[in-house]
Amino acid sequence: MTTALEYPASYYAASANPAPKRPALTGAVHCDVCVIGAGYTGLSTALEMAERGYRVVVLEAARVGWGASGRNGGQIVNSYSRDIDVIERRHGKSAAARIGAMAFEGGAIIRERVERYGISCDLKAGNLFAAITPKQMRELEERRALWESLGHRALTLLDDRQMRGEVDSPRYVGGLLDGLGGHIHPLNLALGEAAALESLGATIFEQSAVEQIVYGEPVVLKTRAGQVSASFVVVAGNAYLGQLIPALAEKTLPCGTQMIATEPLSEEAAGRLLPNGHCVEDCNFLLDYYRLSADRRLLYGGGTVYGARESGEIEAQIRPKLERTFPQLAGVRIDYGWTGNFSLTLSRLPQLGRIGPNVYFSQGCSGHGVSYTHLAGRLLAETIQGQSERFDAFAALPHQPFPGGRLLRVPLLTLGAWYYGWRDRLGI
Repeated sequence: MTTALEYPASYYAASANPAPKRPALTGAVHCDVCVIGAGYTGLSTALEMAERGYRVVVLEAARVGWGASGRNGGQIVNSYSRDIDVIERRHGKSAAARIGAMAFEGGAIIRERVERYGISCDLKAGNLFAAITPKQMRELEERRALWESLGHRALTLLDDRQMRGEVDSPRYVGGLLDGLGGHIHPLNLALGEAAALESLGATIFEQSAVEQIVYGEPVVLKTRAGQVSASFVVVAGNAYLGQLIPALAEKTLPCGTQMIATEPLSEEAAGRLLPNGHCVEDCNFLLDYYRLSADRRLLYGGGTVYGARESGEIEAQIRPKLERTFPQLAGVRIDYGWTGNFSLTLSRLPQLGRIGPNVYFSQGCSGHGVSYTHLAGRLLAETIQGQSERFDAFAALPHQPFPGGRLLRVPLLTLGAWYYGWRDRLGI
């Protein structure tokens, strides 16, 4: 008998809004669109399709938001893991212009959806990019100029004094405040989107891993106890897709990241730490990120485990980072520690594409998933409806498999990460 996959022992799972357990798929079901995966990409796509009047079924191997969507830092960060200037250098001005026009849409979709469906997920505006070195500060100045050229005006550069007024830490020489960024309780956002989807008549089956895809018209998706026949299929498994589609698996690498949640801080202590309640990420290659929860815990994440190996010493890995940023929290109690996997591409750019005429996929958010996945859902829905121009802007980007095959790609990537981490430490 298959063992049910339940939520990890994270702060998010402990503070999640009440949600039903959905049944596993049994028997045969027919629909217009079947989505594999009930994370942000899958839920966003399904919502867009249901809002357009399509009959939608979502197949989830575990629980809604069980993967990265329910474990991440909860930060709404605009643009992509590689910014528009990088896209222009690699792929030309035309590609950069088309993709740049969508760089700030994902966060807008989240805000629109939270308001429309009354989703309770502690949505709060504002995220800070924190510069540790003068070089990083110059890069933030360039980012502001770049984003303003794309029409984003809610940006404020902060010097060291202003930054200290936002973050009570001695580490930073300045920062960039993005008023269109923000943060949420990520699992509650996923649960709220699932409830919204069901209110539109769609069906979500949990504990229903897809074991086989039979391509054709319709496509047939087979699970342990049932099957779905669909006119269109969207593959949205990301780091948890496994080897269901080997051609997709070879172009991404599952990577693990770790987070901890402190005990609740006093109102006074939390107010000193992050006076305006913005979320923060630093500018290192292997970055740290943190924010306050609604009940005044400091949620702190950082580090990457290439190959998604489980970590048994999460607190030992993250506490030194937390205490280096906030020495005043030395010895603070840690109530939760958890890991989660995200999907990395060699280019660090997301992958959108087609597998035949009626099967689509999105994967490889590369650490920028909260906002991008919501954009991806809209682009996938537009394409299924026959409007593929925006989808094709991403689908046209070339993507290569990781070098070294399965045996060598993890150590090669780890070596590269060590090199860039060394550069961060030296400020070069």
